[in-house]
Amino acid sequence: MELCQDSKKVAGLFEGWQESFIYSYLQGCMGECYVDHNENPKSAQIIIADFIFYAGIPDMELIQNIHRDFCIAVPQTEEWSSLIEEVYGKQAIRQERYALLKEKNIFDKNYLEDIVQQLEKPYQLKNIDANLYDQILSSSYQPFHDLCSQFASYEDYLKHGLGVVILRHGEIVAGASSYIYYQDGIEIEIDTHKDYRHQGLATICGAKLILECLDKNLYPSWDAHNQISLALAKKLGYHFDKMYPVYEIIQSKSE
Repeated sequence: MELCQDSKKVAGLFEGWQESFIYSYLQGCMGECYVDHNENPKSAQIIIADFIFYAGIPDMELIQNIHRDFCIAVPQTEEWSSLIEEVYGKQAIRQERYALLKEKNIFDKNYLEDIVQQLEKPYQLKNIDANLYDQILSSSYQPFHDLCSQFASYEDYLKHGLGVVILRHGEIVAGASSYIYYQDGIEIEIDTHKDYRHQGLATICGAKLILECLDKNLYPSWDAHNQISLALAKKLGYHFDKMYPVYEIIQSKSE
């Protein structure tokens, strides 16, 4: 197993896989990749944030190359799935995610703007600036950290990221932001504080972030982790593509 030295050599292994995380690595934006051999790789593992993508010929050493408490492993084939299950057993929980089609010119700006206008006082909708970036990362509500945590600093986020939050009396209650980025777009992350759900706040954040992306000629990529996320994506204009399996791998710190 080796750290990949030339992303072009693994591009063919991931060909046809329409996934923003893979775009991001292949375009030199984020992440790293491990391969069986650098000269002529037959197996590859892309690691970005909490996600790990496996492609090519299933390779035991690459499957074992997970040194973190939690990750979401995405197998290209059922052969990769079988190897994940063999190595991690009950630590690997198989789930289904929902891919959305990456289509251009499908969003109705007027419709999205109408959604944004539905926000009422005392709520405020703001773009993420330096102060809000710090507030997000210091929030006691851990899920909010995913809105910005993949960026090394606010300067990095300002250069490559994009996001909005909804405030109530100065406190963040919901947000939508770029989980990762690639050259032509971002992967959207949306979180609402558990005490403020079912009020349409995630819908408003999502609509606003899509509009921000369209204004900047970026594609707002969306991948749904459950039926609720899928329903929200479809409400905002996306179309369902397919279900696909992933594994949540949870390892104790002693392992």
